[in-house]
Parts: sequence; C-alpha cells; structure tokens
Amino acid sequence: MSDEGVLRRLGVVGDGEVARAVLGAAERAGLDTVEGGARAMAEERSVDAIVTVGESALTALARHGVSAAILPVGAVSGVGAVPSPAAERGVGSLVAGEFEVSEHPVLATSGPLDDVRALFDLTLVTEEAARISEYTVRSGTTTVRQFRADGVVVATPAGSSDYARAAGGPVVGAGTGVVSVVPISPFATDTDHWVLADDSVVLRVDRDEAPVELLADGRSAGRVAPGEDVRLRPTDSVRLLQVPEGRSPFDERGVPADR
Repeated sequence: MSDEGVLRRLGVVGDGEVARAVLGAAERAGLDTVEGGARAMAEERSVDAIVTVGESALTALARHGVSAAILPVGAVSGVGAVPSPAAERGVGSLVAGEFEVSEHPVLATSGPLDDVRALFDLTLVTEEAARISEYTVRSGTTTVRQFRADGVVVATPAGSSDYARAAGGPVVGAGTGVVSVVPISPFATDTDHWVLADDSVVLRVDRDEAPVELLADGRSAGRVAPGEDVRLRPTDSVRLLQVPEGRSPFDERGVPADR
C-alpha cells in the first residue's frame, strides 16, 4: 500500500485468463495497472500492491525480492490465496480495504550454494528417484538426527502445508519463527520430524548413493557434495495480503498438482 494506505496502482504478475480478469477488475475500480514479469515487477517502485497469479509468479517475486505487498491468486497453499474463480471479488475487497497483512520469511542458504532463496521450502534430494542417501540435521551446534532417506525438506510456515505435509510433517503458523524439517521416505520407520528455529538449521549430506541436489521451491539450485554444510537462515520477508475470499492458510486444497 502507499504511505497513505490508499491503493492507486496495482501490479499483476502472471499470464492467462485469470490475470486478464484481475486487470479488468482493477481498471473498472479506477486503478492504474501495470503488468510484467517477476524481475521487472520486483524493481517497480510505483505500485502499491501486486497480484500474483499462480505459485510460480509468487515464488519468482520472492526470489528477486519485493517491497510491495502481494495478493496471491490461484492454486497456492499456505498463504491465504484467492481461488481463481473469486479473483475479481478478491480485487474488489482489496480496493475496499478489506484485507489483512502478514509477513512470511524468505529462507536463504550459505555454503556450497550461497544465497539460494525460497519462500516455501528448501529440499535436499537425490537426483535419481528412490535412491537413499545419508543426511544429518543440526540445530546450531546440536545434532538433531542422522538418518538414511531419499531426502530432507525444510519448510517455512507458508510451505508447511504443501510438500512437507505430504511427507508427514506438521503444519505451522505464520509468525512463529520456526520451520518444519521432514525426512523424505526415510529408510527407518521410526524417524521423527522436527520443528526448529528458522535461523538454526544446518543440513549435510553424509553419504550419497546418487548425486544430491538442492531444490528451492521445487527448482533445482545445483548439487551438494557429501560433507558440505548447507546453512539456512531467514534473509528477508514478503508481505502477503489476505482478503475474505482467500482460503485459510491451513487449507491444503490449494496445493498445485506438480508439487
């Protein structure tokens, strides 16, 4: 929003019919609009808020860093996204001032792959399906557990209702300062999952049966060799808007089919 809390210019990131409907609703409400890709929109200082259509548009903005508040639309879980059929009504609520703002951390890495950023989750996983490797999770200097598994996922509150939940992890609330850490298809049936401070987690590949890659919000960021520490920390945050038409952040029905 602008310094006066008034919405005058709305940015839109995304393609297709839903994006066109959002633009039309905003223009009928008397707003100036601008559309473009995530990188350009992240650098756009004239917009008061941004509507993202789809998960890829939202995660791309988070990767590039953005100061404007975002209203997510489409099949996106964990962030109170507006379902696509209600997109125009959601814009109406935004224009009417019927919204709440929440801050969600963006995690970054340090180590062999420095400053990889993710809004939802960071995952170490073997490149070949169903190949088990050995991992260690630490919280600060304390070893939490060493285990054999297909991989391990660290999810922010926004991401905890998505892939990490499907792997057996808990859903955690925004603003809690924690992440959920979940082994993926562990070799042992009694392996736990953990809720840890979001500035304390260190992951390490101890042994690999196949190359292990780091995924950030489902995108490959490169390989991690055995013995290398991947340290996670919150690097900044994004402000997300929730309107009455949005789903509950705890509702997993918005999970995209490809996640």
